[in-house]
Amino acid sequence: MTDISDNNWIAASDSALMETIGSFIKHHRLQQNKTQNQLAKEAGIARSTLSLFEKGKNTSMLVFIQLLRTLKILNLLQQFQVRQQISPIQLAKLEQSKRIRARRSDEKKSTSKSDW
Repeated sequence: MTDISDNNWIAASDSALMETIGSFIKHHRLQQNKTQNQLAKEAGIARSTLSLFEKGKNTSMLVFIQLLRTLKILNLLQQFQVRQQISPIQLAKLEQSKRIRARRSDEKKSTSKSDW
C-alpha cells in the first residue's frame, strides 16, 4: 500500500497519487470481504479494469465514482462540494438591516390632507 504522509501530498507524483487511490479502493474492497469479481460485477465494470485501477494504472473518474458508490463510501466526495461562505463584513451588513422593532399593526398612516 502506498502511504503518503500529510506533508507529501503536494510533492507526490501523479502516479504515486493514483497508486494511493487504487490502494484505498483495494483496502475497502477487502474490508468488505469482496473479491475483485464481485466488486467489478456490482460496479458494472470489467474485473481487469478493477485490477488495473487498484494498481494505479487506470484512473477513470467514472470508474472511481462507480467504485465509491458500490463500496458505499460515496460520501467521501463531500470534500469537493463548493460551499458559499459569507464574509464577516457581509454578515455585519445583514445584521444591521434586520428589523429591531416591529410597528404596531393598528397604526394608521397619516394620509390626511393639510388645511392650508
